[in-house]
Amino acid sequence: MKRRHWTVAGLSVLVLLVPLVTPGRQIMMGSTMAVEEINAAGGILGCKLEMKFVVEELKPAAAVKNVRYLVTEWGAQFLYGVDSSGSSMAIGPVLPELKRINFFTHAATHRLTEELVAGKGIQEIVRVVVPVYQDAILAALIFKDRPELKRFATIGSDYEYGYSTWSMFKETMKKFRPDAEFVAAAWAPFWTMDFSSHISAVMAEKPDVIIATPWAGEAVMLLRQAMLQGVFDRIHVWWQAMGGSVDVLEGITREVQQDKFKGKLWATARYIHNWPDTPENKAFIERFDKRWGRLPNYSAETTYSAIYITKAAVEKAKSLETAKVLEALKGMQIQTPAGLRVFRTEDHQFIYNVPAGRVVWDPKYPIAVLGDLKVVPAKEYYRHPPFTPVALTK
Repeated sequence: MKRRHWTVAGLSVLVLLVPLVTPGRQIMMGSTMAVEEINAAGGILGCKLEMKFVVEELKPAAAVKNVRYLVTEWGAQFLYGVDSSGSSMAIGPVLPELKRINFFTHAATHRLTEELVAGKGIQEIVRVVVPVYQDAILAALIFKDRPELKRFATIGSDYEYGYSTWSMFKETMKKFRPDAEFVAAAWAPFWTMDFSSHISAVMAEKPDVIIATPWAGEAVMLLRQAMLQGVFDRIHVWWQAMGGSVDVLEGITREVQQDKFKGKLWATARYIHNWPDTPENKAFIERFDKRWGRLPNYSAETTYSAIYITKAAVEKAKSLETAKVLEALKGMQIQTPAGLRVFRTEDHQFIYNVPAGRVVWDPKYPIAVLGDLKVVPAKEYYRHPPFTPVALTK
């Protein structure tokens, strides 16, 4: 009997749009492990999975071109990944034409689900990862009750992600703290290596708190340069969005061990390996470490979970048809390494909880981790429909 061959991204062919940096490599590792596990258990509806990876290039035009190629010429049925928020906003409107679902596992802009799904009704967008709510609203909720924190500044990523984080943080903080002052903003484009001018510009305004959104290797360079410029002697809190990411924690572990950040560095991520303390998460970490020799990053977990979500939906629908799979997602609640994920029909956002915390050294772990965890229920820091627009101002 001839084996059925499904050309899909996550069923038969896994298509990921990723840059070749640590988050992209982690997406590849998480997806590869999910595919290997599913295939070892017999596949999905009797079909084995195959994978194909392409590079997003952090360019919306390139991302759209690759999506069209993968579906129309290569035959992909499902798409995953997409790093850049800008690329995600460019890809979203193309998906109805292609009649394919993209499970977004990295891009954080709130506009993807709020504007394109809830606003314009694009059904083929499904987001498995927590959006910018984690970086902005959660930060405001954690720091609003500290009256000594009054003057806020940002060193932001000079694109959609940085703008939306800063705007949403300010909007949330103003609701709780009318006395809050937003004193400075310095914007760093991709591939910035020298942040000294950005640091000097915001420090000239004497902030109590710095909200920073450069991520991955750029976050490590930014933090080290801020340390050398004596920033942590002069502020109360540095909030590093995505600073709980494994690649950032690996890069600053020595400084954390030496208390170079003076206990003032706070961070979050879209999944942290030391939470939740569940059998599912512990088993995932053990398998990942055995397979790859390192801890899983958030992008590994989100893509790993997205593939298992696809498996559950396809098996429920007993079909690969986009409409039937979307229908099967309605009402889905699924246990993943990051905890329980719940699908919200209004905006196709999977809701799950991730705490924030202070970056600390714990000898139980090989790298720095987030400690003093602040666990705010997801329903308190996720925005809810009907959505009101957030002004994206620099």
